[in-house]
Amino acid sequence: MDSALLVHRIHFAFTVTFHYLFPQLTMGLAPLIVVLKTLGLRRRDETYNQAARFWAKIFGISFLMGVVTGIPMEFQFGTNWALFSRYAGGVIGQTLGMEGMFAFFLESAFLGLFLFGEKRLSAWAHWGTAVAVFVGSWLSGYFIIATDAWMQHPVGYVKAADGSLQLSSFWALVLNPWAWWQYAHNMGGAVITGAVVMSAVGAFYLLWGKFEAHGRIFVRTGVIAGLIFSVLQLFPTGDGQGRMVATNQPVTLAAMEALFVGQAGAPLVILGQPNVEERKIDNPVEVPNALSFLTYRAWKANVQGLDAFPRDQWPQNIALLYYSYHIMVGLGTIFIVMMAIATLLLWRGKLFSARWMLWILLLALPFPYIANTAGWMTAELGRQPWLVYGLMRTADGYSKMVSAANGMFTLLGFLGMYAMLGILFLFLMRREIEHGPPGEPKVSAKLTSV
Repeated sequence: MDSALLVHRIHFAFTVTFHYLFPQLTMGLAPLIVVLKTLGLRRRDETYNQAARFWAKIFGISFLMGVVTGIPMEFQFGTNWALFSRYAGGVIGQTLGMEGMFAFFLESAFLGLFLFGEKRLSAWAHWGTAVAVFVGSWLSGYFIIATDAWMQHPVGYVKAADGSLQLSSFWALVLNPWAWWQYAHNMGGAVITGAVVMSAVGAFYLLWGKFEAHGRIFVRTGVIAGLIFSVLQLFPTGDGQGRMVATNQPVTLAAMEALFVGQAGAPLVILGQPNVEERKIDNPVEVPNALSFLTYRAWKANVQGLDAFPRDQWPQNIALLYYSYHIMVGLGTIFIVMMAIATLLLWRGKLFSARWMLWILLLALPFPYIANTAGWMTAELGRQPWLVYGLMRTADGYSKMVSAANGMFTLLGFLGMYAMLGILFLFLMRREIEHGPPGEPKVSAKLTSV
């Protein structure tokens, strides 16, 4: 691989991975904040409103970091990936522009109203701002997902005389079937992040012995939401996304499973190490026929292996793709088990006093970030060697005028700046968590209505 291409790929991979640490939390918290506000209104319990205000501050910090780290990626399309932008900009410029002009402004404007306008708005109007923030954040996510989905499964385009691609159908772009499944799966992962973070902070308060009323609300809300969306990640969203890959990118599916030789009744590998040189799985732990059934709903269905495709169409790092996919699936399974046990304890009235479970919830905090990162690595590594699947190879899309040395220089600069931003984020988060939710828990009999 050309050294400049490698540097540009690492550069963008680093910036997008670091950036997505923040949107996944904001998109995950947005519906949970609406739930807290709704419960506060219905139960006339000010504790829930205090809880919503607390998480709105966490949302605001993460939103700010997401904006700061997201802007450089837009410029990288023109600096590091100019040939790709020239080739596909006539299509993806639509969704990227709509994300910035509509969804981002909706989210940011109403976030300001939610954070600073509560005393000037009625209770229901303030609830409406929370809903608008939720809609804006999830709409923003959809436009970004639609952009990536088009790169995975290009639709609604025509080739212009200069060789570039131009949009022929706006609705084909935004209603891309790949986007629907990818969006559902991605947003489920975001809610799991929000739920785990919320339950972890609640567990911390209960173990600490402070803000216990709020801690119980955080744990209860996070555990219930976590269980619901962990199950949805497995089925139908994960299943639907997997079958979309099998239909449109069969070579990707083969690489994800390290299935070097196609076969009828293909097994599902639970554990094992891909040996690319010898084209086999070392030390496999398999479920016979399971991959065939999950993919085609038939135990003896034939699943194509990597041997069915030319070598130059294989994903370029099969081992990393395999491990990323299995880390995502493994952590997703752990989330289901963890949240199911916590929900059972909650139903039996023992969760808040079960310190061992509270410690598990607290220590689980980093794992949804790992799972989401592994999921995106699976999607992007699986698309290789294509930038636009079947149309433009990654090796043809980078800026030939930007040398490896220039790319490395800016990458080192980003590493330094983002390290400082990460430290600032952790400092601000720690300060808010230690300060805790505002006010003392109390029940209000008077809530203003519209």
